[in-house]
Amino acid sequence: MTPTEQYLIKCRSLVEVVAQQHSLIQQAADGFAQTILAGRMVHLFGSGHSRILVEEMWPRYGSFPGFNPIVELSLSFHNLVVGSNGQRQAMFLENVSGLADRILRNFDMTPQDSALVVSSSGCNIVPIEMAEGFKQRGIKVVAIISRLHSEASKSQHPTGKKLQDFADIVLDTGAPVGDAMVRIEGLDTPVAPGSTVGGCLLVNTIKAEVADRLTKAGKPPKVLTAGAVVGKEKATELFEAAYDEHARRLAKLYEKIGA
Repeated sequence: MTPTEQYLIKCRSLVEVVAQQHSLIQQAADGFAQTILAGRMVHLFGSGHSRILVEEMWPRYGSFPGFNPIVELSLSFHNLVVGSNGQRQAMFLENVSGLADRILRNFDMTPQDSALVVSSSGCNIVPIEMAEGFKQRGIKVVAIISRLHSEASKSQHPTGKKLQDFADIVLDTGAPVGDAMVRIEGLDTPVAPGSTVGGCLLVNTIKAEVADRLTKAGKPPKVLTAGAVVGKEKATELFEAAYDEHARRLAKLYEKIGA
């Protein structure tokens, strides 16, 4: 079996893992739709490579406003790898207690909001404390983890708790321990991770379910759509309208800061 065949077979198993969580996906979508219909925002957070799933949710083609992507460059800027703004610093900061509180201090949140926190291991301090901070504000939390990897990993939190301990709904990417899914003959360590694949499946099923709920409620979302689909003029109109709506929703998160 070639490495390509191995990886694709593993990916098919991830689809099955996600399919088995249909009811949990529905529950997550229910909560997110309620938040958006209330004029509030679903807060998205992921550090390290989990940032990918935050950007997958919004803003990109096929997505719509109602989501607040909280992306800290100090935790997720991997391009330079070493030197200034390198990976060593990002991995260190990911386990600095108190950073989550400083991040959350920037927003005026209410219990009408909801949150999605992503961490493959569920064991790093900042995403754990982000979820804890959301819960302290009365906000329901959906967590995306790789359950097998999380269960095999040690929490960096002083209490030993993991991200899933602060979540109302826990979704599993289906990725294996260590994330990498392909074994190469003569190579001791596996390659080709799967958590991003499983995570994208979860994020986009939730997104589709939320769009369905908003449309049925008479509030169809302004979806970022390519000109090749709707024509250049309509595409531009949708982009401008979606960004304007995002700005208006975001403004609510700042208007009472410090009051």
